[in-house]
Amino acid sequence: MYTVLVIDDSPSMRRIIKDMVNNIEDFEVIAEAFDAYDAREKIKEYEPDLVTIDINMPKMDGVTFLRNLMRLHPMPAVVVSGESVRGNDIFDDGAVGFIPKPEAGESMISFGERIKENLLNLTFLLKRYTLKKPKAKKQPKTKTTLEANKKNHPDLVIPLKPAPLMGKKIIAIGSSTGGVESLLRVFKRLTNNLPPIVITQHIPYGFSKSFADRLNDNSSLIVHQAETGMILENGHAYLAPGNMHLSIERIAGGEYQIKLLDEIKVSHHKPSVDVMFRSVNNVVGGAAMAVMMTGMGDDGTIAMKELHDNGAYTVAQNEESCVVFGMPAKAIQAGAVKDIIHLDEIADYIIDFAKNKRR
Repeated sequence: MYTVLVIDDSPSMRRIIKDMVNNIEDFEVIAEAFDAYDAREKIKEYEPDLVTIDINMPKMDGVTFLRNLMRLHPMPAVVVSGESVRGNDIFDDGAVGFIPKPEAGESMISFGERIKENLLNLTFLLKRYTLKKPKAKKQPKTKTTLEANKKNHPDLVIPLKPAPLMGKKIIAIGSSTGGVESLLRVFKRLTNNLPPIVITQHIPYGFSKSFADRLNDNSSLIVHQAETGMILENGHAYLAPGNMHLSIERIAGGEYQIKLLDEIKVSHHKPSVDVMFRSVNNVVGGAAMAVMMTGMGDDGTIAMKELHDNGAYTVAQNEESCVVFGMPAKAIQAGAVKDIIHLDEIADYIIDFAKNKRR
């Protein structure tokens, strides 16, 4: 949960920004300030993870306040202002983002989407800042204190309806800590004559597209960041974006297409391996191959066991080759895994599965 202080002299604009930020998962406005001096006291009191700053404010303008903030208490700051001509300058003054206020005729929905995109792109930076920021004098009462420790079951996002008949082959891969480099290692060895591959890697929003491009550049497969409506094709792979669950659905002609789900976290993650694996089980059933790779926690265990019990081929990376032997270990303990293999064997096992050599 990332905490936000909204600084704006307009009560109506503070309310609009607060409502929009609070609608973004993992973000919550814990305080508001009407000018720079009020903001200074609120920062000392609450130590938010992020501040939003208006430029035109009484007593002290937002640019001066931003410069003072970066000199005395450097922290992530996003300028939300109608002065778009100063958008580039504020980055030189230390801001990490700039969001123009709505122009005439722009809907609040559009403004809200711009705020959401900007803030979600900052999650990696915010996560690093939270590890070193000063301790707050007053602990904010956030709405998600209890929710942060709650583990949501995949039932809350996608019901279990295992496919009774096998569909066309799909390969599903789940990974987390250590997964970026491990996936690159696997994809470099894959051939381009494979069934569609869907991937959930726990990665911050804003980094998933560049990682998909990196996989694409280092593989004979065509790798995409998944988008709703994409038809799954042989020789292609689809990576879940960093802020959406990846699921698939059957369409006319027996084809499969991507359906992204903007729902709650499942097994503490969004995207969740459990959601993707369950979706694959519901649509493809026993014709699927599920691969559990390095990662912390147990995301994917529930649905991988369901896939295993429905006749799918399931493999897990072994302890020796894992960066963190968490997710594979939990799946193995649950009886969800048929074969336990080294990282350098995964590509061969996938290729053999496509050729009907392994079940």
